[in-house]
Amino acid sequence: MSDKKHLYLVDGSAYIFRAYHRLPPLTNPEGTPVGAVYGYTTMLWKLAEDLDKANGPTHLAVILDKSSHSFRNDIYPEYKANRPPPPEDLLPQFPLIRDATRAFSLPCIEEQGLEADDLIASYARAATARGWDVTIVSSDKDLMQLVGRCGETGGCIDMLDTMKNARIGIPEVEEKFGVPPEKVGDVLALMGDSVDNIPGIYGVGPKTATKLIQDYGDLAGALDAAAGMKTSKLKERLIEQREMAELSRVLVTLKEDCDLPLPLDDFLLDGVPPEPLAAFLETHGFSSLLRRLGAGSGSPDRPNDLNPAKKANVGANAAAGSSQPVPDQRVPEMPAIDRSAYICVTDMATLEQWIERAFALREVAVDTETSALDAMQAQLVGISLGLGPNDACYIPLAHGGHDLLSDKPQQIDRAAALAALKPLLESDAVIKIGQNIKYDLNVLARYGVDIAPVDDTMIISFDLDAGRSLDGIGGGHGMDELSVRHLGHTPLTFKEVCGTGKKAISFGEVPLDRATQYAAEDADVTWRLYQHLKPRLVTEGGTRIYERVDRPLIPVVAGMEREGIKVDRASLAKLSKEFAAEIGSLEKQIHTIADCEFTIGSPKQLGDVLFEKMGYKGGRKGKSGQYSTDQAMLEKLDEQGAPIATKVLEWRQLSKLKSTYTDALQAAINPATGRVHTSYSLVGAQTGRLSSTDPNLQNIPIRTALGRQIRESFVAEPGNVLLAADYSQIELRLAAHMADVPALKDAFAAGQDIHSRTAEELFGTVDRETRAQAKTINFAILYGISRWGLAGRLGVEPDQAQAMIDTYFQRFPGIQRYIVATLETVREKGYSETLFGRKTWFPRINSKNPNERQGSERAAINAPIQGTSADIIKRAMVRMLPALREASLGHVRMLLQVHDELVFELPEGDVEAAKPVIESVMANAARPAIILDVPLGIEIGSGPSWGAAH
Repeated sequence: MSDKKHLYLVDGSAYIFRAYHRLPPLTNPEGTPVGAVYGYTTMLWKLAEDLDKANGPTHLAVILDKSSHSFRNDIYPEYKANRPPPPEDLLPQFPLIRDATRAFSLPCIEEQGLEADDLIASYARAATARGWDVTIVSSDKDLMQLVGRCGETGGCIDMLDTMKNARIGIPEVEEKFGVPPEKVGDVLALMGDSVDNIPGIYGVGPKTATKLIQDYGDLAGALDAAAGMKTSKLKERLIEQREMAELSRVLVTLKEDCDLPLPLDDFLLDGVPPEPLAAFLETHGFSSLLRRLGAGSGSPDRPNDLNPAKKANVGANAAAGSSQPVPDQRVPEMPAIDRSAYICVTDMATLEQWIERAFALREVAVDTETSALDAMQAQLVGISLGLGPNDACYIPLAHGGHDLLSDKPQQIDRAAALAALKPLLESDAVIKIGQNIKYDLNVLARYGVDIAPVDDTMIISFDLDAGRSLDGIGGGHGMDELSVRHLGHTPLTFKEVCGTGKKAISFGEVPLDRATQYAAEDADVTWRLYQHLKPRLVTEGGTRIYERVDRPLIPVVAGMEREGIKVDRASLAKLSKEFAAEIGSLEKQIHTIADCEFTIGSPKQLGDVLFEKMGYKGGRKGKSGQYSTDQAMLEKLDEQGAPIATKVLEWRQLSKLKSTYTDALQAAINPATGRVHTSYSLVGAQTGRLSSTDPNLQNIPIRTALGRQIRESFVAEPGNVLLAADYSQIELRLAAHMADVPALKDAFAAGQDIHSRTAEELFGTVDRETRAQAKTINFAILYGISRWGLAGRLGVEPDQAQAMIDTYFQRFPGIQRYIVATLETVREKGYSETLFGRKTWFPRINSKNPNERQGSERAAINAPIQGTSADIIKRAMVRMLPALREASLGHVRMLLQVHDELVFELPEGDVEAAKPVIESVMANAARPAIILDVPLGIEIGSGPSWGAAH
């Protein structure tokens, strides 16, 4: 082994934020957040193990940032001004991370007024001057300026990227930047850095910056050469913004002559004494790490251990480019689920004991068992209650007696049981906890029981983890999935209890012992999930969105579902008949064009006809070996003038409308109410929008004649009208506010047509064509559209589309800043956030797969805007009925929420009184939490049908 000294300098600040975003919040026995501390400790431990196996350093130190202010702020006050403050739950972890470093008996270096990068540069220079080799453990591009630097006696600098487990030498730097390490600072000065708010030259990206340095040698050479360049935007900017580039060069230059807080010899590695590390791990409850150290006695079966097996795939997922945090395992210690402990309550005395205990505990998990999934028609079969781990019961109410030879088991009369439970379930003093409790609200409301107040574990999970796939288990919010993910327990399934196919039985036919195991387990699991998830709202910043937006919405949406909306069966039947005739006609036309008969709905047969029989070009086969005939492919053929594609697109639209709406809506009419009762999901759309199923009313075409025909079939009761209140261009208004775009804010404030204003900015003229193009661009930009995507929508060449995008960003630079800042934030944190604090996670935002990464980027750009829009209309819905009651309009019924629109039913004579109340609630829904820079426009119409109300 060589006697040459080798110093490793660990960029500890980068480790901290990687650790924070890699794991969800954990708390130590004192309740202090320690998620980042745990992640940092494991990363440092892994580094030490890896380096030991590789015969790595002789000396090692961890370098940290002392504070957010450095000498660069004195030079340029706006330096790093865009960076948000550290998350609240990370702040108390900074000193603990320093404790963790010292627990490993490693030097922890930080200095006021200096950044970690400067200390690293200074130590690296001092070490190489003594002939030591230096490895910087980081992937920071600023530190790449040091790579390849060698001292006079032979010590050289390289880097180690532990995320990729890759060494970074001169070839890797040149591959990344196109220039050697000593020129990296020149490239950085030209391109700037939005994360650190280093200005650079506006519009100069990495490729342009690299080419300028390659062509002219260095920054000064590129700036000096600008005067002789051909007239262009680049020339103008290089000349006009020279001072900014020169300032940026100063800002990106590392300070290599700092005073060294500790001498290099103090960094000597001499093993890790176990005692201080064991004490640290014991203090913070890191039991699994204690076991690794061999100094603790944590039980491997203890459910609240930080179980390394649960986290084994985190590194693999991160290596694949996916931020995959795992759930907090620090749940209160609970015994394993024991179904034999559950009680079947079949007499009133026992039921009253459970009710009394629930009142004393002030919280109870509640679940209903029913005869069907439709809450508006299902019969109540039983109710389960959960008061603690394995402390759950099932109260059967309608079991047995389903054939002439069977006897009903002993059970409490349903009316008597509900009368006894009603005071508990309606008591303001007791929280009722449910998993998708909206269903239970609707079932019990039909029996005269109005459950309140409520908490919902499904919605809490959504508000914490929307979009996040955890621990390889998935990212859904159903009870079974949450139980596996957070409790490590797989509950009984409905199929296991009731069977499948011809042998399936209803839940009311399940024997009581088996029914009790299944139903009481649901209440037990729900109670346990609540103990696990509810505290996370505080530590992860989810309280605001849950308590102020989603939780109050639960009874509101449940009430809307019970209201339903009337549909005209005769009108729907007439439309179905007309659609069927048109579908038949289209089939004949398609067969005539193809000169053969085939099943149009078969992708395989259609693909063979299009690309083999008819010979159209551009067909592509998937893994199954059949041609793609999706919407995009047919639209492409349509644009090429293929008449069969046009007809197939028409056939598909009509077939979908007929099956999904005109046929399905007739079947969905509730025989008891004569109305259609859709089911809204508060967790169905990742951005927080409500989704609608059984039937889905969200996807009825809005602006087509066919869509209007279907909406005409939604009608008011005699003497009433439907009133539709719609937010006008709310996402564009929010974009103007969130991206701080003065031109758009002024246009909205003045009541101008925003698409005309955009057309004027982009094209200098406003006519039907330019306004239509501007409208497409306005919305497409907010969805992160590419040049190719915009070209396809506008029917232009990609270069023309890119020119439009460039012009758009020049006219509205705030939009580009918003997009860049949003993507950088999501890449760093793993999630986006609405104005109201709703998080949407994007675990594939850093994926190496370009399709996955780009798809995540497009969604991430739009999520804060669309999510804020969803939050606003939800706040309006929560406030709406109280406002109407206060205006003596309590009889006005809110029926539907479809995207940005609310639909009401009310007497025709109350329309003028209701309009200003509804408009005021919707227009002011963001207040007082958020004061928007733009007014929220509301369009209101009314008529005998939903179609007429538009």
